[in-house]
Amino acid sequence: QFYALPQSPQTFKQLLMVAGYDRYYQIVRCFRDEDLRQDRQPEFTQIDCEMAFVEREDVLQMFEGMVKYVFKKVRNIVFDEFPRMSYDDAMRRFGNDKPDIRFGMEIMELKNTKDPSVSDLVAGKSFVIFDNSEFVAGICAKGCADFSRKQIDELTEFVKRPQIGATGLIYVKHSNDGSIRSSVDKFYSSEDLLKISEHLNSEPGDLILILAGAAARTRKALSELRLEMGNRLGLRKKSEYAPLWVVDFPLYEWDETEKRWNAMHHPFTSWSRDDDHFLDVDPGRVKANAYDLVINGVEIGGGSIRIHKRDDQERMFAALGLSKEEAENKFGFILKAFEFGAPPHGGIAFGFDRFCSMTILNQENIRDFIAFPKNNMGRDVMLDAPSSIDAKQKKELGL
Repeated sequence: QFYALPQSPQTFKQLLMVAGYDRYYQIVRCFRDEDLRQDRQPEFTQIDCEMAFVEREDVLQMFEGMVKYVFKKVRNIVFDEFPRMSYDDAMRRFGNDKPDIRFGMEIMELKNTKDPSVSDLVAGKSFVIFDNSEFVAGICAKGCADFSRKQIDELTEFVKRPQIGATGLIYVKHSNDGSIRSSVDKFYSSEDLLKISEHLNSEPGDLILILAGAAARTRKALSELRLEMGNRLGLRKKSEYAPLWVVDFPLYEWDETEKRWNAMHHPFTSWSRDDDHFLDVDPGRVKANAYDLVINGVEIGGGSIRIHKRDDQERMFAALGLSKEEAENKFGFILKAFEFGAPPHGGIAFGFDRFCSMTILNQENIRDFIAFPKNNMGRDVMLDAPSSIDAKQKKELGL
């Protein structure tokens, strides 16, 4: 049985576990301080669930069962067991941590200066872009070798958009007659292009699209290009659903501006005990006990198994750069609570609006499922809010 409780902060959820609640859920109105996109709103509804005395497998099994039940009742769709994919595999194969696996067209690396296991098939041919790039990779679009110059130019402009950030696009056409030509014929022989083509599992009639640059930005651009090709080729069918769990996220992410580690999920997330010895010496290698449920390239929900011991929580804070005094001042209440025998606990939170949009009509835009949604500028067009306030109000509010 779940207990329904009012809205509470992240740490209060852990205090409930310490207090002896075995499980609970809350329906929360959330506000998001992030860039707006078509699948985001500044406010949304979240269904948050937490359970005591559980491990990751318990959470995945329970809420996979719940999602299967909802789809069966609402859409009469029956799912098999959800596949699972590690964060590293998702980034390597699809360029993002919420991959749409309804179609293939996976990213294949041609060069990666940080990974010596990747064969460099493009360097040493006097093509400066490839020679000077940290990362070169491509996708293979089946049956698209007859794309016109106009279509290729459209794709080039697509990846050069500021929000995507690529500087250009290289193509290789593997024609039906077996011949190969590309936008870099000046630098690469037919034999060179054939090796690249074979590496990307290309066959006669296929089109290879290649991007180069910094690894993170290029992966993101290839991910967007892959989805764009999926849309153009009708591969992202509204009638198809492809759920999966993405697991084994990094515990930390490096903040280049601040030159320090941040918690990728939140600072109360536990980590894999297999990586315990890396926590103090190489935090970037530590995997979190965190997981996301993804359907058709959309994150439906996510969660983690929490830290429940004081010494572990103090190690986490130390890795994030908090002194013992800072940790005690900010989080002393939870550290003290952990001394009384908090059980292992964890849970998951579902985006209610997004779950509805995906379940009912397989739509990425959640605005159609929210009463009085905000526009892309974050404004309530019915109430014309936010609006200006007068000097008296500012003075009363101390602004």
